[in-house]
This record gives sequence, C-alpha cells and structure tokens, in this order.
Amino acid sequence: MTGTNRKKQLVHSWNWEPQRGRILNLIANSLEINLALLFGSTDPDENYLSFITKIAFGLFESATLIKDSETKDALCRIIGACATKYHYTAQSCASIMHLVHKYDYVVTHMADAVARAEKKYADGTLASYLIREIGRSNPKAYVKDTVGAENVGRFLVELADRLPKLISTNIGVLVPHFGGESYKIRNALVGVLGKLVAKAFKDFEGDVSSNLVRLRTKQAMLEILLERCRDVSAYTRSRVLQVWAELCEEHSVSIGLWNEVAAVAAGRLEDKSAIVRKAALNLLIMMLQHNPFGPQLRIASFQATLEQYNKKLNELEPDRCAESVLDGLQSDNETYDGGEVHNVIMEEPGKEQQESLTDSVPDLEEGIPQKDSSVPDIGNLEQTRALVASLEAGLIFSKCVSATMPTLVQLMASSSATDVENTILLLMRCKQFQIDGAEACLRKMLPLVFSQDKSIYEAVENAFVTIYVRKNPVDTAKNLLNLAIDSNIGDLAALEFIVNALVSKGDISTSTISALWDFFCFNISGTTADQSRGALSVLCMAAKSSSGVLGSHLQDIIDIGFGRWAKVDPLLARTACIAIQRLSEEDKKKLLASNGSRVFGFLENLISGVWLPENTWYAAADKAIGVIYTIHPTPEILAAELVKKSLRSVFICSGGDDLQNDIESSSADILTTVQVARISRYLFVVSHVAMNQLLYIETCVRKIQKQKLKRDKLGANGIKEDDTPKDNINAELGVSASEEAILDTLSERAEKEILAGGSNEKYLIGLCAPFLTKLCRNFSLMQKYPELQASGMLALCRFMIIDPDFCDANLQLLFTVVESASSETVRSNCTIALGDLAVRFPNLLEPWTENMYARLRDPSVSVRKNAVLVLSHLILNDMMKVKGYINEMAIRLEDEQERISNLAKLFFHELSKKGSNPIYNLLPDILGKLSNQELKRETFCNIMQFLIGSIKKDKQMESLVEKLCNRFCGVTDTRQWEYISYCLSQLAFTEKGMKKLIDSFKTFEHVLSEDSVMDNFKSIITKAKKFAKPELKLCIEEFEEKLTKFHMEKKEQEVTARNAQIHQQKISGMEGCAVARNEGEVSEGSDIIEDGEINDPSMEEIAQSSDSEVNRSGEYSGTSSEVTDMESDGTEVQSKELRKAKRKLRVVKFLHQLEDPPGQSKKIEH
Repeated sequence: MTGTNRKKQLVHSWNWEPQRGRILNLIANSLEINLALLFGSTDPDENYLSFITKIAFGLFESATLIKDSETKDALCRIIGACATKYHYTAQSCASIMHLVHKYDYVVTHMADAVARAEKKYADGTLASYLIREIGRSNPKAYVKDTVGAENVGRFLVELADRLPKLISTNIGVLVPHFGGESYKIRNALVGVLGKLVAKAFKDFEGDVSSNLVRLRTKQAMLEILLERCRDVSAYTRSRVLQVWAELCEEHSVSIGLWNEVAAVAAGRLEDKSAIVRKAALNLLIMMLQHNPFGPQLRIASFQATLEQYNKKLNELEPDRCAESVLDGLQSDNETYDGGEVHNVIMEEPGKEQQESLTDSVPDLEEGIPQKDSSVPDIGNLEQTRALVASLEAGLIFSKCVSATMPTLVQLMASSSATDVENTILLLMRCKQFQIDGAEACLRKMLPLVFSQDKSIYEAVENAFVTIYVRKNPVDTAKNLLNLAIDSNIGDLAALEFIVNALVSKGDISTSTISALWDFFCFNISGTTADQSRGALSVLCMAAKSSSGVLGSHLQDIIDIGFGRWAKVDPLLARTACIAIQRLSEEDKKKLLASNGSRVFGFLENLISGVWLPENTWYAAADKAIGVIYTIHPTPEILAAELVKKSLRSVFICSGGDDLQNDIESSSADILTTVQVARISRYLFVVSHVAMNQLLYIETCVRKIQKQKLKRDKLGANGIKEDDTPKDNINAELGVSASEEAILDTLSERAEKEILAGGSNEKYLIGLCAPFLTKLCRNFSLMQKYPELQASGMLALCRFMIIDPDFCDANLQLLFTVVESASSETVRSNCTIALGDLAVRFPNLLEPWTENMYARLRDPSVSVRKNAVLVLSHLILNDMMKVKGYINEMAIRLEDEQERISNLAKLFFHELSKKGSNPIYNLLPDILGKLSNQELKRETFCNIMQFLIGSIKKDKQMESLVEKLCNRFCGVTDTRQWEYISYCLSQLAFTEKGMKKLIDSFKTFEHVLSEDSVMDNFKSIITKAKKFAKPELKLCIEEFEEKLTKFHMEKKEQEVTARNAQIHQQKISGMEGCAVARNEGEVSEGSDIIEDGEINDPSMEEIAQSSDSEVNRSGEYSGTSSEVTDMESDGTEVQSKELRKAKRKLRVVKFLHQLEDPPGQSKKIEH
C-alpha cells in the first residue's frame, strides 16, 4: 500500500459526528449510576468531574452541536448529574453564568438543564445557587454589558417559566435589581414576576399559615408590577403592561384588582412613548376580551341591574351598615370559580367573545340580568353581597373604558401609525362590548381613509368592513344609510371614498345595492324619509364606481326626490339633485328625453319658490343650479329666467324702485325681514349662476381642447383619410397655433362679459354688481342684518373671483370687512374666499400678504382654523411664497384650540418634506421674530422644539449650530440670549456639530454670565457625553471646564462692576454735597441754604454723623474748644473760613469711612 492510499484510508477511517451523541449518552449513563463503589466514596473525584463538565460546557459553546436533540439531552443530563447529584454546584454555576453572559443561544438550553436537574433529583440547589449568584452581582455591571444583561434576563424568565415555585421562594434576592440602571434587567424581572403570579401559586397545598404567606408574597409581586408602570424607562413600562395583558389572558387577575389595572392602562394611553401607548391599547383590548363581567358593558344596564340587586340586598339585610359593597369583593386568589354565585354573576367570556366582530354580540342569558328582567332568587346574604360587589366592579370598569374615548380620538390623529392601528382595534372591541361612546368614536375614524400611510388606510377599511358590512344585505344597507344620515361634510367625503373602494372590490354586493333601493323606495316597512335620503346618498356614492347604479331607477329618483316626500324631508330634493348630476351621459340623455321638462320645472320651482325652509333652501338651490348647468342643453337661458324671477320678487316685495335709492342713502331702517330674506336669496342665485357660468365656459373650452387633441393624435398616428389639401396647407401655415390663440381669446372674452358686459351694455349679472357693491359698503345696514351681510359678502367674493378688475376695485372693502365684521361667519367666509382669490389672481393679492396672515390672530376659532387651512393650501401648493410672516403660523402651534394646533403641526410636517426642508432656512427668521414678541417662555420653547425636531439632516443641524452661535453677537437682550441657547440645546449634535460649537466659543463667551444660558449649555454637554467617542468625550470635558470657568469669571466681573458703580454713585453724591455746602451757609436744622437751593436730607444726615465723629476726635479738640469759647458769648462769631474747613473735614472723614473696613480708622493729618 502506497503512502498516499494509507493517508486517504486514515482520513476516512473514523466519522465522529454520528458517534458523539452516543458517547455523551454513555457518559451521562455512567454518571447517573451509583459511582460510590468505583470511587470508594459518595462523590467521584473532583478532577474527574471537572474534566467531564469542562467537556460538556465546551460542547455547549457550539450552536451547531446543541441543535441535535440527542447531544443536547445528554449534555443536560451530564450537567444535572455533576452539579446536583455529585454536588459540583459552585464550579458548574460559574460555567453556566459564563456561557449565559457570552452566548445568547445557550440561554434556553441552560434553563432546560437546570429544570431537568431539579425535576430528576428533586433538588433545587443548582437553580437556587444561580438565582443567588445573579442577585449578588453588581447592578452597575449590567449597564455596560448590555448583551450579558439581556441574556441573564432571558435566563431568569426561562427559569421562572420552568420552576415557578422554586423561583418564588428566592425572588427576594432579585428584587434589589429593580433599583439598577439597566432597564433590560428590570424588564426581565417584570417578566419573572408575571410568570410567578400566573404559575407559582396554583395547586398549593399547606396549612393556613403557609397559605397566608403565599397570598402575601403574591400581593407583594402584584404591587411591584403596578409600581413598575411608572418606571423611568419606556421599555420597562411597556413590558409591565404586556405582562398584565398576559395575566389577563391567563385569568390571573382577580376582580378586586381588575379596575386598578384598567385605570393604569387608561392612564398610560397618554404616555409620551409610542411603545407604551401601544402596550396600553393592547392591554385594554385584552381586558375587554377576557373581562369577568359579561359580553355587554353598557353603563345603563349595569346601573339598572345594580339598583335592583341593591334593593334585594337591603331586603335581606335591613340593618346593614352604610359601607361600600366593594369590601365584599374577594381579593387576589379568592375568585368565584366553581362557586354557586359565579353562575349567577357572570359567564366567563369564552367562545362568544372570541367570535368574529362581524357577528352581533349575543345577549348574556345566564350572566348579569338585564334591565327589564326580574330579579331572580340568587341565594343567601353572602351570595347577594358578592353579586352586588361584582356589579359595582363591572360598572366601574365600564365607566373607566368609556372615559378613554376622548383620548382615543386624539390617538387616531397621532403621527404614529401603530397608535392609529391599535386604537382602531380597541374601538372595534369596544363596539363589540357596547361600550358607551364607541360608536361616535368609530365615526371619527372615517377621515383616516385619506391617510397616505397604507397600513392606516387598510386598518380603517378592515374595521369598516368588520363593523358595518354584514352577511345580511339589509343589515349592511341599514348600517350604511345610517352613517350617511348623521355624518357631516368631512365624514360624507370619507364615506364616499370608502364606499367607492368597497364597491370596486365587491365587498358591497349587488344585493346590498338592491336593499338600498328598497329603502329609498319605501319598499321596506318602517322606512322613514331620513332613511330614504340616506339610502339615496349611499347610492350616489356607489355611482362613482359603477355608473349604471342610478340609471335603473331614474323614475323613482324623480317621483320620490321631487315629489311629496321632498316636503317631508327638504334635504331629499338636494340629494336627488346630486343623483341627477352623477348620472352617466347616456342616462342624462334618457332623462332629458323622457322627463326633461318636468325636472326643470321642479328645479325652477325649488329655486324660485318659498316652500323650503330658509336653512335648507340654500343647500338645495346650490345643487339645483348645478343640475341645470350639468344637463340642460342651453343652461344660460334657463339661468337668466331664474335670475329675473328672483330679482322681480325682490322689487315687488320692496314696493318699487325706491330700494336702490334707499340703499344708496345708507338708511338702515328700510328693510323688513321678508325683504332681507328675498334680497339674500337673490344675491345667492345671481352669484351662484355667475360662478356656474364661469365653470360652464371652462368646461366648453376643455371639450374643444379635448376634441382638438384627439384629432391631432389621430393625425400623428397616420390616420389621414379625411384630410384635405386645405388641412395640409393650414398645418404648414401654423393655423393650429392660431386656433389655440383664438380659443383663449374667446374664453377670456366670455369670462369678462359675465360681469363687465359687452362694449355698449352690461348683461344681466353685470347689472347687479354696482348694486351689490353699494350694499356691502352700507356698513350700518350690514350691521343691522348679519344674514344679509353674509349673503352680500359671499356674492361679492364670487364676483371678485370671476373678474380681475372687479376684484382689484373691491379688495380694500373685502379686507376691511374681514378685519372689522362683527359676524365670525362673515369673517370666516371671507377668509376662505381670499384663498380662492390668491389662486386665481396671485399678483393682485401679493401686496396684501400681511393682511392674509393677520387672520391667524383673529379671536374667532373658526376664522383662525380656516386661515390655517387656506394658508397651508397656498404655501404647500406653491401658490404663495413663504415670506417673513411665517412666524404667525408658527405661533398657531401653541393655539389654545387643539384642532388648530394640530393643523399647524400638520402644515409644518408637510412643509418639511418639500425640497430640502424650507423650515431649515426659515428657522433663523422665525427665531428672530418670536424673540421680539411677548410670548410666554413655555410657548416659545414648545414652538421651537417642534420646528427644530422637523430638521433631520446632519448637515443642516451642523449649519444651524454655526448660524445660532453667530446670532449671539448681534443681540444684547438677555432673554434673546436664553432663547438662542435653548434652540442650541434642542439640536441633535453630531461629532462635527459639537466641534463647531466648541470652535464658536468666542461668539458666545460674553453671554455665559446668565444662569439660564449656562443651564442650556450644560444640557448640550450632558446629551453629547452619552454617545460621544472617547476622543470627543475628552474635548467635551475640556469644553465643559472652560464654560464653567468663564461662567464664574463673568459672574465675578458682574459683581465687581456692580459694586464699583454703587461706590461711584456714593462718591458723586458726596462731592455734590460738598460743593453745595461751599456755596452757602447752612442754617442748623434747616433744609434751605442761603442761595435758596434745597439740600439733600440724606446727605445732611451723613454730614451730621460725620460732624459728630469729628467732634469726638482728640485731634480736633483745640478747634472745638475754640469754637465753644467763641459761642459762649451768645453770638455766632465763626468765620467763613472755619465753617468751610469744618465741612471739608466732614467729607474727607466720610470718604475714609467708605474706604476702610468697619472697626478700623486712620488719623487724618492736618
């Protein structure tokens, strides 16, 4: 045999893989037998055990090997035998902890090994030793060792799951780790407590004392779980709520604790962290699904039933003390399972609650009795007391969930998709359990169908189908028409969007459409006029996706929509008009051929008649005029007749042609209520006809352009059968371009003639314009009749949209009204009109930009809201430049009305997506403008925090650091220093940004004396240290020392300068006093000197005190005695020179007192 063949044979002579498991099993078997006979003692030699365990733990390091079940089982047996049977515990624990810290994939296998050892040998020494080892470890060690903390945490949870009773006896050594900084360990301990509460206290046998200890231990664990809901870490708060949800699912939460957990979950819905809010929503969903009170949680039902059983309880116990029946609730583990009372109190939510939400929730037959049921005999006093306690707990729970509805509405407007999705799921569950307010909240979900987030749209669509689309088409139709009846304009638009989508998908079937027609035609008994109108509204919505929906019932639409039922429900006529507008082109032709004259006659009667109520007429007339311009072959002719009829009714009612003169005379006492209503209707008709005429002209132009485009497209594709030599010549001469120019000219002329008329005369609508202008300028008349002012200004705005010259002539009037009108409806309508004018005539509105932004400061909520919407539309669609007034929009971020605040936030959120984020360029200007306004500090900080939060790019952040630092040099106001430093503190500093801040020290060193500024810089340093690399961290620490040093120096300089200023003021005062005394003789006890000047009383007191000091001095004894001798004669013989010297000595003495410390004196030499 050659050498090569021998080598090959050696290589393939032994395959280790299949033998490894068998050999390990043999080793495990050898350890499990009695080795005392072999070693001559109880335990084998320690070296032997060390050798075996070293091999076993070494094999555990291979992720591939432990995937083999045979190998893993053998290794677990080996470790269990060595550590437990042969007391090789300490060394085994050290190896286990090493592996757990290092390798995440061994955590579960090690927990299995420990659990098997405890089960096989009935000895929990190894598990207890491991728990104590983890408990003794330093909590600070897990702060940096995040991988180790996560692995140890998982290991603890796995042990608690496998050995709950053993871990519960050792839990005390782990509790101190709740005070550690590692949130991962705290999360694990929360999970451990959840496992123990669910598993450790079941089937516990023992005496009374041991049961009491068991209950106290469980109660302590539950209290810790409740306390951890306020943990500083959002991850831990979230994990606690998840554990509570698991406990609810496993029915491990007692009735006595149920409402406390529900209150915690409701409170966490307003948590600042999205993951906590998500966990809170899921917890409430789980609590509803597994609630112990039954499938119906209406507050009224609980109250009625509770009242009945309270009476029953009073009969059983008439002398009962006035105490809360909640004391009757059993706590912790004392549930009613298996008891006689349980069968009366409730039926555990089981299969009925787990069914699909598409099925209606069945009434609880064996559960809590409903309002109309008689009170059954439930047993003795204790059972009745327990039932009443359960009813009270159920009532509290129902109220708690119902009270969350306003918060859930806010969460549906959250920027977090998970918030919205989970809120919708919770509302669906609330609807299933008939929670009060859930239905109204679900309606507010509808506008979310316009969300650009696909997940949110799908969540809304699924919820809509689940709740409103039933297997029975009549039920589905009834749900849809009820939605249409009670919805506002925004909800109707959302409903139309989702109905279109569901009709396209087939989720709304043809049988549902047939059921809707049955409701509209009153074929279903009990149908009301409102339901008929709602059914037609839904059918109009479905017609957008299926054009043939309305065509099959044209006659029904005319007979019912324009018949006697329209007088019962005036809005039915408006809905019928909408239906006619939604007809397909073919159906419109059928309608004109069969019932055209009848339809137009009714529309004319609707517009000109007085049978509709005032508040309904405007909505119906709006749609009626729209129908005329949609289906009439010559709408301008019929519209002209309508305008004439309306005008005739005004002048007939007013008594002649004096109305025009009276309005021009600015009289406010000429109109009656009837006249005001007629004038208002006339102005509405004429202005709405003018607007529809403008739209009609644009529609005609588009049709011509579409036909021309189709003809050109056919020519481009080579289809030239109908071409003539003349067409070819025209194409070569550019006649096509000439046709475009002619079409544009005709379009402009037609639009201008609506108001301005022809060259020689004004047309019908144009004749109204001067009258309307004078009417709107009659402020006294407008003040007396707000309804007339609303109609007049609306008509004026429509005329201004039509004609640029008319617009330019009345802009001043429009802005005067929008600023000074007392009616907020008028101001609101004018604000909306300004947006339309800015789109149509941007050059005319450009000089009035500041006035448009001024609407954001209007005291009316509706005006401010419309101003935000209008400006948002104009700016985001590039119809208005973001000028120097954007700070007004920024202030709306902190508007007192949450709706306006949310709209402003949405505007800036969308603005940040445009281009390279305009907010970055606008921020310095906004900062400067806001700093100069009288805003509360909190308001300013909230605004800037939101705006800076929308800047995500690192380069922009770094550039802002430099820009903000440079602003320190240009301002001297301490408040602006504080604001600039606050903005700096809100930036997310990168390494480059931090270096720029350090390099810009010279720009802000002079402001470091301010404590508030220094606090902001400290905040920057604290955040930068958390994620800084070691090199940068050293620079940051040096920068911090430098900041502190300059701060202290600046403070000392300020104190010194302040003291010097005070000292200088005192010296100046003394010098002035000395000069005043030199100029004249001061009479003793008088404030007036010889030249008539008034002496300073305070300086006189100082001088007198100095005089007393001089008299007490021994050096002036000669002078004093001399003066005394001279005064003894009774005459004042002091010379002028002596008085001057005396005053000078007083001043000098006083100045020396200022300079010398108290208690020290220097002698003054003569």
